[in-house]
Amino acid sequence: MSVHKKVMIGILVLIAFGTFCLAIDIHREIVELLIVHKAHINAKNKDAKTPLDNALRQGHTDIVDLLMAKGGTGMQDSKKREAKILTGKINQKGIQTPLRFTILYDNYLYKEGTKPDWGFSCLIEGTEKTILFDTGTNPEILMHNIGQLEVNLKDVDQIVISHNHHDHTGGLNAVLERNHDVSVYLPVSFPYEFVRNVETKKAEVISVDEPVEICQDVYSTGEMGDQIKEQSLILNTDRGLIIVTGCSHQGIVAILKRAKELFDRPIHLVFGGFHLGAKSNAELEEIIRNFKEIGVEKCGATHCTGDKAIEMFKKAFGEDYVPMGTGRILEINRK
Repeated sequence: MSVHKKVMIGILVLIAFGTFCLAIDIHREIVELLIVHKAHINAKNKDAKTPLDNALRQGHTDIVDLLMAKGGTGMQDSKKREAKILTGKINQKGIQTPLRFTILYDNYLYKEGTKPDWGFSCLIEGTEKTILFDTGTNPEILMHNIGQLEVNLKDVDQIVISHNHHDHTGGLNAVLERNHDVSVYLPVSFPYEFVRNVETKKAEVISVDEPVEICQDVYSTGEMGDQIKEQSLILNTDRGLIIVTGCSHQGIVAILKRAKELFDRPIHLVFGGFHLGAKSNAELEEIIRNFKEIGVEKCGATHCTGDKAIEMFKKAFGEDYVPMGTGRILEINRK
């Protein structure tokens, strides 16, 4: 018998006795391997505890996420909510867990197996509530990428739509068909027909005019711009502000200034679409200079930013430039 098979049998025996999480010593890869090999995900030990119970008790947040996504059970509904909160600010050991940003839709490819396409969507976890920011263009591509990245749409609590362009709203109906128990934050200027469509899907619509806190430490900039109205997200963390943009039609520098006006704190990271494809080199240099003067530490330009502008941001920020694309996952420690 090979060493690999012996290890597998040994771990499977441990699972049967409910010591799944203790035995793997926080190795998510082993958990994934066991699931692939049809290990009994809901086996109980002598105390009637399942692997999910043990993962929650020991504070293994990445394994909690994985087990819940794969159908792990054993806790009461209130405990499941507690497990979900573990992906947020503090786990049961009192350790702050990272914020997690997953790019579901983008013009650029980052992870093989996902599909790039013009548009943008980002899943935000680790906050008080799980947030889906924008929904891309093509619902089939969005759902393909969600499947490839093993995202569970049932975990989404809030949807924030940046602006009324199809490359940011195209997948919304498909998402609501799978989970309508959400609050959808729309700029107040959205047409009645759009709002009514969301309401017919039984989701709650919240219209955004001024800056507002949508959950703990997560804020909308409020509706900004003239001809094209748009909102962006601001996360207030111990490391500084994290700003997520859709297309920045109102001007990316204006968004940065709005964030600084609201919080007067350093900007740790800004990423998303910057809408700079028509800008000249001189204009782009001025924008990058503004980034530096405002004190942006890191940036990830993507979607509608434009290839030339992206290359200039890469050069200007060097190691502090954050590559984007479908399947990209950013984990940012809070301190």
